[in-house]
Amino acid sequence: MDQTVVMIRFLIVFIASLVYGLNRQKSHKPVGFGTFTLISVGSCALALIAVDLQFEYSIGLLGAIVTGIGFLGAGAMIKESDKVFGFTTAASIWFFAIFGLAVGIGEYFSSVIIYVMVWIVAIFDKYLDKYAINSYRRKMIIQTRGLVPKNKIMNILGKYTTEFYLYNTHLNKKDRTVIFTYVIEGKKKNIESLLKSIYSQSWCISVKFE
Repeated sequence: MDQTVVMIRFLIVFIASLVYGLNRQKSHKPVGFGTFTLISVGSCALALIAVDLQFEYSIGLLGAIVTGIGFLGAGAMIKESDKVFGFTTAASIWFFAIFGLAVGIGEYFSSVIIYVMVWIVAIFDKYLDKYAINSYRRKMIIQTRGLVPKNKIMNILGKYTTEFYLYNTHLNKKDRTVIFTYVIEGKKKNIESLLKSIYSQSWCISVKFE
């Protein structure tokens, strides 16, 4: 294959994946520009090799890349309490591997469609995040002075969340403090207000999310 063509394909993949990866890192996602860039460029390189090997050997190699990247994407998912996070990140990793493959074998039209679609999803996801349309589930740890009646905490949680339940309670007799762990779910803006409301209570020592 002509060296100029090889360089152009690598450059396309590198720039496109770098831009998307920087956007993800700016949004504090678990996988940033380094991972997306390396996955895409690596997939592109293997696709170029597969093209040189001709059709008889290329299908198995390309299929192995997609399967292998699937395992890498699974590692990006995080299980917390009874909910799993990171599906979008895992899917993005898999998507960019295919993007790199598509550019590597010279399917530019398909590559453009893939790249535009992944950006549409990313922008829409950010819109949902910004306007709190999607629901968030977090583990909330509240440290109190003494044993606060449950209804005091539950009344505040009921005001700002759509769902909650008591996950764990830890009593420290020496310090006379109690740590309540709740799993809460609700809109992002409401959960931020909940944090302020809990912290403003006289019986609250500290409150944090995990």
